[in-house]
Amino acid sequence: MENHGTKNALVIILLGPPGVGKGSQAEKIAAKLHLPHISTGDLLRENIKNGTDLGKKAKDIMEEGKLVPDTLINEMAFDRVKHPDCKEGYILDGYPRTTAQAEVLSKHLGSDANIKVVNFFASDKTVAARISGRLICRKCKTSFHREFKKPKEEGICDKCGGELYQRPDDHMDTVLKRLQVYKEQTEPLIKFFDQKKLLKTIHCEKGMDEIFNETLDFLK
Repeated sequence: MENHGTKNALVIILLGPPGVGKGSQAEKIAAKLHLPHISTGDLLRENIKNGTDLGKKAKDIMEEGKLVPDTLINEMAFDRVKHPDCKEGYILDGYPRTTAQAEVLSKHLGSDANIKVVNFFASDKTVAARISGRLICRKCKTSFHREFKKPKEEGICDKCGGELYQRPDDHMDTVLKRLQVYKEQTEPLIKFFDQKKLLKTIHCEKGMDEIFNETLDFLK
């Protein structure tokens, strides 16, 4: 597969379980390094919304209740990184998700690509506590937390006065299932990049600024 990227482009791959704070760190890295933040979920939604050929294929598969196959996810990712805003580099969040995807991506980028992989790690206990405490506003979608970001008035959004609720996939039993799926899919991926000497694990049981600074030091 031909490499459409720039040889010197910095390809940052972010790994980490749900609730570890990966999305927040990705936004900060993107702003600091002026690189686009590419999330698989966003890519799928954009392609479906814009009615692209890839989006139509993905929509049909999802409507049948099936998982979008690697080949389609790979195509979407490769199509996105051909855009001019990715010339200097980009941040991949949620892709690759499996070693099969990682192998195809490595081949696509070539052996001289500048790849850096950050593995955001926190214990299951920490992650479960973070996710199961999340509350979302029904109206403006602002997020709060029962422990770390409490609303001024219980059950009421500080921003718009809307009702706060817990998403079904943030309930503890669902969280534990999500963590199990993440481990099954991603632990082999961590090993894959670690063997290539491309990966740094950053422990996320500390302040956000400390995590961010440690990540930046690795990416420089």
